[in-house]
Amino acid sequence: MADRLPAALGPLLRAARERLAIAGIDDPALDSRLIVEHFSGTTRTQAIAEPGQEVGSAALSAIEAALRRRVAGEPVHRILGYREFYGLRLSLSAETLEPRPDTETLVDAVLPFARATAERLGECRILDLGTGTGAIALALLSAVPAATATGVDISLDALAVAAGNARDLGLGERFKALHSNWFEKVSGHYHVIASNPPYIPSRDIGNLQDEVRDFDPHRALDGGGDGLDPYRVIAAEAAEFLQAQGKVAVEIGHTQKNEVTGIFAAAGYVLTGSHRDLGGNDRVLVFER
Repeated sequence: MADRLPAALGPLLRAARERLAIAGIDDPALDSRLIVEHFSGTTRTQAIAEPGQEVGSAALSAIEAALRRRVAGEPVHRILGYREFYGLRLSLSAETLEPRPDTETLVDAVLPFARATAERLGECRILDLGTGTGAIALALLSAVPAATATGVDISLDALAVAAGNARDLGLGERFKALHSNWFEKVSGHYHVIASNPPYIPSRDIGNLQDEVRDFDPHRALDGGGDGLDPYRVIAAEAAEFLQAQGKVAVEIGHTQKNEVTGIFAAAGYVLTGSHRDLGGNDRVLVFER
């Protein structure tokens, strides 16, 4: 049985950090702070300035439950129910991937084009395939006020989360959630077609980090036998929905650049941009026809 958590904020933070450290959590200081601040409604400044501040019993119970979940391996942002992406706070659900910093590379890759298109035409229409939390679309909408976006997903739960995130961020009027298996229900033409598709080979799912394998939705991870099936669909069908001079941007696994480039080249696309993530890995490819 774990020791009872102290009620004073400073000792509470120390006790939470120690419990996560003993359990072997990678960054116990950060995760304990996120959990304590979230469930107690306190801030880092308060912890420094008022370490003796008392935390109520309901908050202590919530913190205790959250620490147990974290010790059991559940990712901290799943416990909190949200994650920051491109400066936006996005709610999560069991059927959405956690938006990760690597995917911000995709936003960075298409943002100059989206801005230039909006300045030139007064609009930029964006299609986000496999939108999940809406991360890619909403990051672009927040940066380009004249843009509109359609977020496509096969999961109704994910679409509800994405639509909720759009509303919460004040972007609901410019975001449309569309239930579709890839392009099946899509109509119209778009200046940007973007996707962070499933790209893990089916056989490799079981070898992923526990936090990914056990808590991310497998449907959003599994890219088929070789991990490339979604790119084949996008390359084969995107042209019908792509505006002239439009761009297709996809996130890839770090070993997939040559294969994905080949798939798009065979469908008549030219690689116009290749972008690496913060770790220096190939992460985003941009194509034109």
